[in-house]
Amino acid sequence: MPELPEVEVTRQALSPHVTGQIWVGAVIRESRLRHPVPQELASSDPQQVLQVRRRGKYLVLEMSHGALIVHLGMSGTLRYLTQAVPAQRHEHVDLLFADGSLVRYRDPRRFGALLWVPRPPEVSGAPFWQSHPCFSRMGLEPLEAGFDGAWFYRVTRGLKGAIKPLLLEGRLVVGAGNIYACESLFLAGIDPRRAAGRIGLERYHRLAQAVRQVLEQAIQAGGSTLRDFVGALGEGGYFQHQHQVYGRTGQPCARCATPIVQIRQGQRSTWYCPRCQRF
Repeated sequence: MPELPEVEVTRQALSPHVTGQIWVGAVIRESRLRHPVPQELASSDPQQVLQVRRRGKYLVLEMSHGALIVHLGMSGTLRYLTQAVPAQRHEHVDLLFADGSLVRYRDPRRFGALLWVPRPPEVSGAPFWQSHPCFSRMGLEPLEAGFDGAWFYRVTRGLKGAIKPLLLEGRLVVGAGNIYACESLFLAGIDPRRAAGRIGLERYHRLAQAVRQVLEQAIQAGGSTLRDFVGALGEGGYFQHQHQVYGRTGQPCARCATPIVQIRQGQRSTWYCPRCQRF
């Protein structure tokens, strides 16, 4: 599933190509995604793309008359192409621009979403699209100000659940999906089974720093391409070659040579080093 780094890589690739473009409509070949694709996208009045933003794992194309919110689901990608490139299987929606270019949405599993939020007549304060319900329970952005060990320690007091599933929930911190939660906990030396409320301040300082470092390194590497993910210009990511624990069941830890262990937490697999990550 594309996580924060993959979505941010897509945003960075799309932004210089589509910001300032005039969006003239869409071709919808398959509307049955996680939510039905709004049919009004196909007949939209021309409007300018003002900026391309990201919130958690959502990509947002903010436009003159509204905002298009895109979630890539489990297998979605966005590609920047020309309208001369024919659509292939699983390529469900084209966003068309006046200069003959397009952004094509591909999603074999069809678990992603394209949502439209009209711009209110008067907009002030926070971005208007953040009023959409999909953003209502999101936590802090780990790459922005305010995300640090002191905050992490404060908001986890009294929590009995394990730290790894808590990272995935998104209520406290957004975008640290399964790959990057496993890698961050390894870098911080924290056992993924440890109760969040029993982790001390110093270890939370290490964890906050580790989450930020892992995400930044993954973005620089173009994300992780494990199955379907490619960036908006067709390039694959290569952070998977830097994984220390994720997907490395039984392989020696790069630090201590102890075999990496795989367990189940909730409905997700977790990988960790039982020697380097103290309980």
